[in-house]
Amino acid sequence: MATRKRSGMLALLGPGILVAATGVGAGDLATGAFSGSHLGLAVLWAVVVGALLKGVLNEGLARWQLATGETLLEGGARHLGRVFQGFLLVYLVFWSFFVGAALMNACGAAAHALIPLFDTPREDKIFYGLLHSAFGALAVWRGGFRLFSRLMSFFIGIMFVTVTATALLLTPDWGQALQGLLIPSIPDAQGQGRSWTIALIGGVGGTLTVLCYGYWIREEGREGPEDLRTCRLDLTAAYVMTAVFGISMVIIGSTIQIDGRGADLIVALAHRLQEPLGSVAQYAFLVGAWGAMASSLLGVWQSVPYLFADSWRLLRKGRRDETVDSRSRPYRWFLAALATVPAIGLWESFQQIQKIYAIVGAAFMPILALTLLLLNGSSKLVGREMRNGPLTTILLLATLAFFAWAGWQEALRVF
Repeated sequence: MATRKRSGMLALLGPGILVAATGVGAGDLATGAFSGSHLGLAVLWAVVVGALLKGVLNEGLARWQLATGETLLEGGARHLGRVFQGFLLVYLVFWSFFVGAALMNACGAAAHALIPLFDTPREDKIFYGLLHSAFGALAVWRGGFRLFSRLMSFFIGIMFVTVTATALLLTPDWGQALQGLLIPSIPDAQGQGRSWTIALIGGVGGTLTVLCYGYWIREEGREGPEDLRTCRLDLTAAYVMTAVFGISMVIIGSTIQIDGRGADLIVALAHRLQEPLGSVAQYAFLVGAWGAMASSLLGVWQSVPYLFADSWRLLRKGRRDETVDSRSRPYRWFLAALATVPAIGLWESFQQIQKIYAIVGAAFMPILALTLLLLNGSSKLVGREMRNGPLTTILLLATLAFFAWAGWQEALRVF
């Protein structure tokens, strides 16, 4: 539901901050650290490419909504039909379960490393995972968008300061870092260089959560083409921050030999940082990693129910003359389900299922790129001034090709 426009820096950059805070989670941090450990600073360019591709997708989404007054889901329903609606709803439910379980596990593992309470890490992970889920659901249910945006600004401040400061304190070879940013190359790394580089490009930012930007700009009252410049400004800030996080994690990983997986990797990495930087820096990095995971959980809990409520409304009623309200029953039903059902994953091992989920996550990006090529490429739909330009079309085609190829490569690797 649209609201009165606010003034000030938080209103100007707020939706972009939410994009950055939601998109950077345990998987992104782990992928950056692993890539840096295996490939060094030579692949820093891949972080920039990944952030650029995600930024192009989000800019296209915003441009569609500001030109037409419809979310991308509404546009897809109107012009691509019920197959598009049904696919997205099924995908959303499937994706939400596994990402919810992963986020609860990640928050539980990080909180255990900071403040252990029980006899075993597993007990701590379960307790803290449930606690984070309950807090996130309560904050969204009772606090509304304003409290949510303030909490996310707090989390991203923690993330930015601690993770980037850790990278700076490790004093990497800045000449090599500059070369890695400006000159694309892929080290062999025993035949694993290409796969790690693909993972790094694909792992920057979010996947399905990029769709939520449209609902956040509605909350800030951005409704017409005149607001496109503001959206481009805050998206630029969002993906610069995202790139900084990714670059910092590659630098951190390049200085330390690491092992582990997912959230466990972040905890192991923090312990490895104790020797070169000391216990204070180790603890500060853990706080930053926890902030990244907690903000991702809060961002998913707040934003993904929008997608469900919108998809459900369009599929069941076919009505496109209403906007999605975070106080609606479908929104709150899905929020309650998201905060509870995935908790099953705190007791079970989802390693193989998470591999399948990774393929599905990679598959969403080319679908989004294709949708934007079709909808924003038509002057009849968005107007001559708001349609895709030549450069945007090239970048969307590159995004479509890259993520389709990356998803195929991941499927071949797993199966």
